Amino acid sequence: MIDKTVASAAEAVADIPHGASLAVGGFGLSGNPIALIEALLAQGTRDLSVVSNNCGVDDWGLGILLGAGRIRKMTSSYVGENKEFERQFLSGELELELTPQGTLAEKLRAGGSGIAAFYTQTGVGTQVAEGGLPRRYDGAGGIAVASPVKDVRTFDVNGEQREFVLEEAIITDFSLVHAYKGDRHGNLVFRKAARAFNPLAAMAGRICIVQVEHLVEPGELDPDAVHLPGVYVHRIVEVGPDIPKRIEKRTVREGNR
Repeated sequence: MIDKTVASAAEAVADIPHGASLAVGGFGLSGNPIALIEALLAQGTRDLSVVSNNCGVDDWGLGILLGAGRIRKMTSSYVGENKEFERQFLSGELELELTPQGTLAEKLRAGGSGIAAFYTQTGVGTQVAEGGLPRRYDGAGGIAVASPVKDVRTFDVNGEQREFVLEEAIITDFSLVHAYKGDRHGNLVFRKAARAFNPLAAMAGRICIVQVEHLVEPGELDPDAVHLPGVYVHRIVEVGPDIPKRIEKRTVREGNR
């Protein structure tokens, strides 16, 4: 079996070129592959097209690539918590393909499963299906690029005719992923909210690069505990359990009175 480990995050992302497409794991700030993102920032890669549930915050996660002007287009379901994202989008510097969250998850999963497209009810009767959603502004308040009209078909569901919209799968050049534990063959285990989009992003990338907190030897992971098999993974780098983990909104309870 192939040992897929690499020595550093910098080595893991060294061949990601300008203009590449990336699927990046993370749910809010949970499970962001921050070591890989920082390595990509340090090497200067630019003009990136990124697919991720969100774009981090102004000073962390994908937000650091955005702030450095390295991202050309985002495909996301949630774009709040980031003022620089808002500024770049409204000024026409950034293209945005806004996608319903469940649809985005399925587009990534389908891409990794060899499914070219699928029909879903989500978005029927809205601009998601009818087109016209702003993808890029012209900097003067007008729309430079709008979303296209999508195919809508009617299917029989339990004797009722319902409309469904066609959504195409997503496959990217690379994927950047954070996992809690992995072995040298690339089998991965995720923890809690970090499991939301990381496995899906991993599946969608033609070359999947993973940072893990704990690297173990083959055979140490219980096969029943593996969330993503190593067949999807191409490179794995250990970053340790002390990797920074930010919290978007920290809420604490006042002490008992």
